[in-house]
Amino acid sequence: MTALTIDYPEGLETAVSMTKQEFAAEVRLMAALKMFELGKLSSGKAAQLAGISRVEFFETCGRYHVSIMNYSGNEIEAELTSDLS
Repeated sequence: MTALTIDYPEGLETAVSMTKQEFAAEVRLMAALKMFELGKLSSGKAAQLAGISRVEFFETCGRYHVSIMNYSGNEIEAELTSDLS
């Protein structure tokens, strides 16, 4: 694994009622969710970034209202059209 260091204001983890470890895990999870939502990461890579299993990642997507179906409207229409042909 490669490490990433993020500077943040001192005491920020306390302001959000977390330990440093909890805060780090939350930041990794939020980054993973957003990058997955934007189509930058696959679900497997996002789960790795978050430090959880793929199943747990999908469950977390539901809790945060992140769709696990990353299709555009045109892609969905093409899929449905090909399935109905």
